[in-house]
Amino acid sequence: MGDLSDIRVFLAVAQQRSFTAAARQLSMTAPTVTRAVSALEQSLGVQLLLRTTRQVSLTSAGAVYAARVEPLIRQFDQVRDDLREEQGDLAGLIRINAPLSLGQQLLPDIVSGFRAEHPQVSVSLTLTDRFIDIVSEHFDIALRVSEAPRDRSTIWRKVCRVRRILVASPGYLAIFGTPGTPDDLSRHACIAYEEEAISETWELTNNGRTRKASAGKVLAANNGELIAKLVEDGQGLALLPHFIVGDALARGALKQVLADWEPPELWLTLYYPPYEKLPMRVARFSDFFERYVTQTRPL
Repeated sequence: MGDLSDIRVFLAVAQQRSFTAAARQLSMTAPTVTRAVSALEQSLGVQLLLRTTRQVSLTSAGAVYAARVEPLIRQFDQVRDDLREEQGDLAGLIRINAPLSLGQQLLPDIVSGFRAEHPQVSVSLTLTDRFIDIVSEHFDIALRVSEAPRDRSTIWRKVCRVRRILVASPGYLAIFGTPGTPDDLSRHACIAYEEEAISETWELTNNGRTRKASAGKVLAANNGELIAKLVEDGQGLALLPHFIVGDALARGALKQVLADWEPPELWLTLYYPPYEKLPMRVARFSDFFERYVTQTRPL
């Protein structure tokens, strides 16, 4: 099967498709990673990776080997961590994925606080606004801000509601006017998350009345902080979570528009791979995360 440490190194290279990126992930030097993979290939008597100056790819044998041993390594790690946790010791690695804005605002304090209580637990954080498959990309927890989950094929935990508000800059409103009703939005520009649509449609509710209002889209981005900055620069209106625009509202750089009209609620949700049993360290981190978000720093 190969040396366990060499197998871990190979799996990191297979996942990252890069010796340098794998070395960074494992806190090793690139030459050490190269030697480990070479030692594994020599012990197995088969080439696992194709190396060029530009990229690294799996051979057919390497793809089969990675697919077979990766679940075994995860199972081995789970057994080890379960034994430690049965002794009252939380230990092991938690791999967390989160959107950029949310992760940057919440995770430093949460991870630091959790590790102060459980120093034997290590954490790997990956922040991206790209939608990821937590199973194929080997994450233990993924944070999502979205509509209430309904997918029965995944494991998830609703944490709290996320308030969204419609905002614009004072300068933009001075030039183009302040919308008084949702129908007025059709005369305004917006900055949207959706790249495909030619306009942004917002569903807004007031005292049981629901209206769908569209604004012409002038810009699109996949990151809330960037959208908020463009709104501050007077490029248009945007519907954004309060945790992104709260500071700008407080200092007067942004103003809320149509405050009496509410968009559909979003939820901060934790998603997990389809574990038979949630690892104790993941469950405890989830509890800690929820306490922080609902008690220490509500969204």
